[in-house]
Amino acid sequence: MAGSYPSPKGIHPFLLLALVVGGAVQASKIVGGHEARPHSRPYVASLQLSRFPGSHFCGGTLIHPRFVLTAAHCLQDISWQLVTVVLGAHDLLSSEPEQQKFTISQVFQNNYNPEENLNDVLLLQLNRTASLGKEVAVASLPQQDQTLSQGTQCLAMGWGRLGTQAPTPRVLQELNVTVVTFLCREHNVCTLVPRRAAGICFLGD
Repeated sequence: MAGSYPSPKGIHPFLLLALVVGGAVQASKIVGGHEARPHSRPYVASLQLSRFPGSHFCGGTLIHPRFVLTAAHCLQDISWQLVTVVLGAHDLLSSEPEQQKFTISQVFQNNYNPEENLNDVLLLQLNRTASLGKEVAVASLPQQDQTLSQGTQCLAMGWGRLGTQAPTPRVLQELNVTVVTFLCREHNVCTLVPRRAAGICFLGD
């Protein structure tokens, strides 16, 4: 799972914690996305099955040297003891020297309701502190109760599929999206890509 973040060209300081996931558990799409500049998004995490290196199934965001934020549904059917968290990744199928790998020591959820898809957030405590630098860094968080207004420009990123029949990309993808509030459920964050057949889409449950 990766997430959506303010566009570098924008002035809004908000970090949109709408996580983009992809892979074996519940695939997502970044339709119309393009390859990110390698290691330009140092806060993006890849969740992988420990026994299968490179087996990305969800993205996440490093919000503290010991904590990664992801979607609660990512680990609904997978034990967290079987997961490796990879930081500093760009090409998931390459042994990049920038990569740092961790196990999970504890998880914290907030009354996740899968039937209503409410509180779909999960905090993962890493087994040790990440070494911060150019390739691995903590994302800036918004102020408490800070709102996200219609028209805010954000940047979505992750290893989600680029189309319904497309394979999961091996390199990090990103896509400019715009926040919309109409026809959007309360407490949710909705985005679109104006005038393009592109966007962030979740494949059916």
